[in-house]
Amino acid sequence: MRLMLQHVAHVRSGDKGNTSNVTVIAYEPDLYPYLKDQLTAENFKAFYAGMVTGPVTRYAVDHLGVLNFVAEGALGGGVSRSLCLDNYGKALSAAILGFEIEVPDSLANLLRNYHPEAVS
Repeated sequence: MRLMLQHVAHVRSGDKGNTSNVTVIAYEPDLYPYLKDQLTAENFKAFYAGMVTGPVTRYAVDHLGVLNFVAEGALGGGVSRSLCLDNYGKALSAAILGFEIEVPDSLANLLRNYHPEAVS
């Protein structure tokens, strides 16, 4: 099944200067391999379609089920230099929860706040 990342993981974020740090944490260990396989640094950067202008580096912490992304050139020159307040790291991390991910139907019981009967 294809669904939004918000049902598979939660996020934390931080920002410093023009760099955003987004950590994606799988809700369950069995969901992590699908997260790791599909949410690559390239897919992360492509998801933001030009908002992230620098390189994106992904660090996988497998034993914790965590992916950490460091996105350079992500905050419009830096939080204190940009007039676009939506560019804070928190806004970037919230947006990635809309990334679409494919997981097997057999793992539906591990998903959070997923109600397939509500989707038409």
